[in-house]
Amino acid sequence: MDTFIDFISSISWWMWIIIVLAIVAIRDISQRRHTISHNFPVVGHLRYWFESIGPEIRQYFIANNREELPFNRIERGWVYASAKSENNYEGFGTDRDIYAHQHIFINNAMIPFKVDDDHVNAKDKHFLPCAKVIGLHNKRRKPFRPASIINVSAMSFGSLSARAIDSLNKGCKIAGAYHNTGEGGLSPYHSNGGDVVFHFGTGYFGVRTEDGGFSMEKMKKLVEENPFIRAIELKLSQGAKPGKGGVLPGAKISEEIAEIRGVEVGKDVLSPPNHKAFNTIPEMVDFIEAIAEETGLPVGIKAAIGKLGQWEELTDIMVKTGKGPDFITVDGGEGGTGAAPPSFADHVSLPWVYGFGDLYKLFKRKGLEKQVVFIGSGKLGFPGKAAMAFAMGVDVINVAREAMMSIGCIQAKVCHTNRCPSGVATQSKWLQRGIDVPLKSERLAQYFNTFKKEFIEITHAAGYEHPCQFEMTDIEVNVDDHNLSSELSMTYQYDKTPVPFTSMRDLKDCQYLGGKNMRQQS
Repeated sequence: MDTFIDFISSISWWMWIIIVLAIVAIRDISQRRHTISHNFPVVGHLRYWFESIGPEIRQYFIANNREELPFNRIERGWVYASAKSENNYEGFGTDRDIYAHQHIFINNAMIPFKVDDDHVNAKDKHFLPCAKVIGLHNKRRKPFRPASIINVSAMSFGSLSARAIDSLNKGCKIAGAYHNTGEGGLSPYHSNGGDVVFHFGTGYFGVRTEDGGFSMEKMKKLVEENPFIRAIELKLSQGAKPGKGGVLPGAKISEEIAEIRGVEVGKDVLSPPNHKAFNTIPEMVDFIEAIAEETGLPVGIKAAIGKLGQWEELTDIMVKTGKGPDFITVDGGEGGTGAAPPSFADHVSLPWVYGFGDLYKLFKRKGLEKQVVFIGSGKLGFPGKAAMAFAMGVDVINVAREAMMSIGCIQAKVCHTNRCPSGVATQSKWLQRGIDVPLKSERLAQYFNTFKKEFIEITHAAGYEHPCQFEMTDIEVNVDDHNLSSELSMTYQYDKTPVPFTSMRDLKDCQYLGGKNMRQQS
């Protein structure tokens, strides 16, 4: 025994390395699962290692400032700086190729809109509410005017961590924005006093019967017990994977998530592609009206846009009966907080500009565009893109990934793995510990306030007081050179209908205005 020990101790460190490598080589040659490792023992492992860190290498060392997707370095940097109240300017001119296809040009006025000393925005540079009231046309008992034109889009507790939801919700309260719950149900982390839009999909989480159907009684109780719920959104589809259901693995369903969603602990939960509560467009309209009648709240729908046949049927019903959704959230095919197969994310549903343009034209043709509040969702969380969206007919925008970045998301693109390094899109208690909720909520609010301030300034530069006044002719989209560039009205073949607007002061005094905390502070 002593001889064996002496032999082991006599082996130098480099001999140990050779022994370990030999064992690895034998193992590689013996296995058949990985061709590269079999054909190139030991060194073949370097290929898999380099592949695993490839995204980080490209992100930090190879891709230029405007090259990455879905958000490039300049876009992420602007959100981060805005959220931290740092200098978000850039010097020496833009490095964007302004002659590139689909580049947006905002036509500024010769003389900008003048902000007098007693103007609302002279005192509150962040006051920018929606110009329309949701639910007023259909005479809902509790109409709602969003106090902010930028708000947090649908992202569920379960998909995002508790601390992330907590940060977003508290940030919304500070900024006077609303927080869409996503389809995971209303959690305690949504309940910090700000305005909330309750969102549900085919799983009916939070308002679910034991057999997976919709419970009107639970919906009524939820609204009665949580008066900060200002509107209800019915999800038909989302941009990442329209027409496809999903599975929430049982391993991710804790007791807390199970209680909120109304499901069993540890058991896989299916969100099917179709709703159980309705099968046809007329049935959907009746379902919307029933919820609005029982709760008194405005009810809207969210969808990615593709075929227009059923939308045509919906508009015909709305014209004939005067019933239907109070608002429509249009999600673009470029949306992506939900994990999806590449075949869906890359190809199913139209990009936002095409989908929204098609839908708005249809509603305008039927004379319905004034009674519906249009919400845009799909990488619109930048003032320039927002100007284009408002010129096309949007009344409010929702942001998801931009909001995530404001509270720390680094675009690691591992949201679907439960290993989000920033703690935003994971249920790992350890990774969540990195989120300082008071700090991150302030950053979300600061991002929203910076966005609104810069958007107001762009609006004034174009000669207007409120973004709702943007017209299609105010924006040009680059097709080739300037002689071939086209105004939005020519590009998308319609003219936006003017939104009724008198002044920002009238919006400030509106009885339906949300964001009470913000109004009291101002």
